Amino acid sequence: MTEPKKIFGTDGVRGIANIEPMTVETALKLGRAAAHVFKKDKSRHRIVIGKDTRLSCYMVENALVAGICSMGVDTLLVGPLPTPGVSFITRSLRADAGIVISASHNAYQDNGIKFFGADGYKLSKKIEEEMESLISSGELDSIRPTKTDVGKAYRIDDALGRYVEYAKQSVPKGMTFDGMRIIIDCANGAAYKAAPCILRELGAEVIVYNDKPDGTNINKKCGSIHPEEIRKAVIEHHADVGIAVDGDADRVIMADESAREVDGDIILAIIAEDWKRQGKLPNDSVVTTLVGNLGIEKYLKSKGIKVIRCDVGDRNVIYSMKENGAELGGESCGHIIVHEINTTGDGMMAALQVLAVMRQRGVSLGRLIKNIQKYPSVSENIFVKEKIPLEKCVKIQETKKKIEEKLGDKGRIIIRYSGTENKLRLLIEGDEHSKIAKALKEISKVAKEELC
Repeated sequence: MTEPKKIFGTDGVRGIANIEPMTVETALKLGRAAAHVFKKDKSRHRIVIGKDTRLSCYMVENALVAGICSMGVDTLLVGPLPTPGVSFITRSLRADAGIVISASHNAYQDNGIKFFGADGYKLSKKIEEEMESLISSGELDSIRPTKTDVGKAYRIDDALGRYVEYAKQSVPKGMTFDGMRIIIDCANGAAYKAAPCILRELGAEVIVYNDKPDGTNINKKCGSIHPEEIRKAVIEHHADVGIAVDGDADRVIMADESAREVDGDIILAIIAEDWKRQGKLPNDSVVTTLVGNLGIEKYLKSKGIKVIRCDVGDRNVIYSMKENGAELGGESCGHIIVHEINTTGDGMMAALQVLAVMRQRGVSLGRLIKNIQKYPSVSENIFVKEKIPLEKCVKIQETKKKIEEKLGDKGRIIIRYSGTENKLRLLIEGDEHSKIAKALKEISKVAKEELC
């Protein structure tokens, strides 16, 4: 007997919309399973549902609502809202769970479903497996509430305003960004209303890019995966800062006044160094992932800050933060978790912390990052037919070992599979670009021969 195909991946459910697992049929089943898992007693239960701006969000939302309500649980619909906003609203409304319909930084044809518990944290693997088991076993088929026991769907019209106010409160009391000219790229995604509103209400002069979603233009040559847009805009408009979020606004990339890119590693370093200076960095520690830049680690260590590494993914960062008593963590891609503010990656909240440091110290972003130097790095993503365990790929392992010997303690090589796509990810860092570029060609050739 073959095992049922897994529905959940490394970050919820994700795939091409209207193809398994991202079909309305599976969404309905997930809604029923979620309602059952979070329904603790006979009282009325509620699940928050938010989304980004993809064309397929409407059909997925309706399927989830149908599934949840059919199990006797109410749904609270907040409309397009950043993923961290849905996490916050779930906690704020004392709901039993939260759901985000989004494929984050992916193109519009993809979609995904992410779940949060009542505490605003992403679900554990154990709960995801429980939901999958409920779906595959068919044990929910006989549970059919009737009459007044079926759930209702409600729209929460003030969810956006609640999140905007919450974001503003993350800035020191009384602080404004008056006099700052800021570029914001909304990626035609979930933050298209929230992000400009937050910045304007804090007093900044805001120039907005990509805030006109049409269902198909989310992340299209814009947002945090295309920071070149804000870099150009900063120069064109003589702005102080550029901010780019992704489709669900859980990531952020910034640009300084000279158009230098400020990625998640550097943002993490700015906040960590400032907290350390103020004596408010718990255990003098931050969490980053295996692919966090080696140069940033050495910089933070020189400031007396311990760097804890974990597997890639913001959920892994959060777990590691909780395990190690850290309040700050993040990834190069721009997932920054400021634990005292939110329970998941929040692009706008992270950007606000950087702006606050600039304002408190009275310096430009360029001045803040002047001494923060990343190691040169090169990377490549290779499509593979199947994810053969890397320890079984003899040629890749032999080549990796040879490269590591050449790099010594002045660099490193990381080879891993993507958690959401059939891709092998190669990353090499070192003090000489020519050396690591040559090494990348070498390992790439071997990987393609062995896996493609």
